[in-house]
Amino acid sequence: MRFCSLASGSSGNCLYVETEHTRVLVDAGFSGKQIEQMLRKVGVDPKTLDYIFVTHEHLDHAKGVGVLARRYRIPVAANFRTWEGMRKCVGTLPKELMLVFETGTDFSVRDLDVHALSIFHDAKDPVGFVFFHQGKKLSILTDTGFVSEAMTEKIKHSDLLFLESNHDTVMLEEGPYPLHLKQRIRSTRGHLSNEDSAHVLAKALKGRGETVFLGHLSHENNVPLLAMDTVSGILTDYGLNPKTDIVLRPAARFEPSGLISIK
Repeated sequence: MRFCSLASGSSGNCLYVETEHTRVLVDAGFSGKQIEQMLRKVGVDPKTLDYIFVTHEHLDHAKGVGVLARRYRIPVAANFRTWEGMRKCVGTLPKELMLVFETGTDFSVRDLDVHALSIFHDAKDPVGFVFFHQGKKLSILTDTGFVSEAMTEKIKHSDLLFLESNHDTVMLEEGPYPLHLKQRIRSTRGHLSNEDSAHVLAKALKGRGETVFLGHLSHENNVPLLAMDTVSGILTDYGLNPKTDIVLRPAARFEPSGLISIK
């Protein structure tokens, strides 16, 4: 199994997962043209995509779903309420391209096993995804204001973990956002702070060389170096060495990470 963060942030989100026989986008929060360009940067022809999985209906995750699905006849997988929420954004799709899964269930597409994980965000029925292939595990939590113990159990022992680390609490508090937006972001249905992300990672990681991406970093309320330093410091307090026990890196806002093999 291989993974690439094509882009991640409030301007748009798009992740890529592949196995020997399956190629999947997780979210398509940019224009179709932009996503095509991102894919080609990592040597992936958009025509070869097998599925688009959608975490929730917000535009920064669903903007390009309809265009790509129609252009390349790619089946789109989302739960029922997400389909309801993104109807206007996605537009009309043939029924054979509309796949509906139930949140909290396990299912398979080709050689990829999937768990749709219920999360906490101000969308209709947001999910994260946990992928399994040949004994390897990849977990993606891009937008959630809270991570419960049950959620932590689901993402434990991941070989690669993509976890939101949206904002620095001081930058958010002192920044230009209006009060109602600050309250939304720091609520349990908003976004994880750097500190929140670190505490989740401390519970989920074993320190066996796992790869961790810090994703969905806010342009206004975070800085990649600050996110890395904050998370690294807290993990160190828990007894994990971020330099030797894990591979920790920020997901770039607009630039693909390159394809990473999960070994």
